[in-house]
Amino acid sequence: MKDTAIQVANLMAASARTAPKAGGKDFLEIAVISREEDLQRIAQAMRDYAPKSSNEAYWLRDAGNIANCQALVLVGLAGSPTAGYDCGACGHATCKDFAQTRATSETPMGYSGPHCVMRMMDIGCALASAAKTASLLNLDNRVQQRVGAAARALGFIEASVVMGIPVGFHGKSIYFDRSAPKH
Repeated sequence: MKDTAIQVANLMAASARTAPKAGGKDFLEIAVISREEDLQRIAQAMRDYAPKSSNEAYWLRDAGNIANCQALVLVGLAGSPTAGYDCGACGHATCKDFAQTRATSETPMGYSGPHCVMRMMDIGCALASAAKTASLLNLDNRVQQRVGAAARALGFIEASVVMGIPVGFHGKSIYFDRSAPKH
C-alpha cells in the first residue's frame, strides 16, 4: 500500500501545482517526502520542539501522525512578491507600500512573514486541490501546519511558509478521531 500512497502523493503534488493562483503566477514550492527515515526525522523534530511550545500536546499528536504516515506532501510559498491587486488585505493601501515597508521576521519552528494575502490564498487553493485528489482516490489525509514548520526547519523545503499533508492507507484514518496526548 505504501507504493500506492506515494503514487497518489505525487498526483496530489500535480494537483497542487495546477491549482488556481493569483494573477496566474506560481510562487509555490511543492515536495513529496516518502523515505521512512525522513518521515521519522520530521516526526522527531516535532517531538523535540513540543516542550518549547504552548501547544505541546498537539505537536506530539501531529508528530505521531507523521511517524505513522506513508508519505507527506509539502506545499509552501517559495517567493513572496505581492499580487499587485492593491486590495488592502495586508493593511497597506497599495502593494507597493506593503513591499517597501514590510519588515520580515522569522519564528522558531514556524514561518517568516508577513506575506501578501493573495499568495497565502494560493497555498490554500493548492492544499485544497491536493486534498481533493487524495479524497477522490480514498487516501487518508489531513492538512497540517506543524509538520510544514518542522520540514522547513529541517531543510526539506526552502519555502517561507509551509503546510503539509500526511497521507496513508489505513483501516481507519489516523488523521481524524484522534486525541491530543496527555502530558
